[in-house]
Amino acid sequence: MNMKHDFPPVHGNTVYIRRVAMDSLPHEVRAQAPELDALYAVHDVDGERLALVADRKLAFVLARQNELEPVSVH
Repeated sequence: MNMKHDFPPVHGNTVYIRRVAMDSLPHEVRAQAPELDALYAVHDVDGERLALVADRKLAFVLARQNELEPVSVH
């Protein structure tokens, strides 16, 4: 599930991190992480999903590694 990912250009440097229930994702994604009940998405300011990762902490690390400022969305 965790793969190297190059982010596309982002307007500004803010990205949003939110929990995504597995049942809302396509079967192909759910099949890659059957033991999880949720993933964490990184979205740009326009709402485009940039990445899905296994846990919240990893989503924040991934954003910061790409020189982006993560903000939690509930």
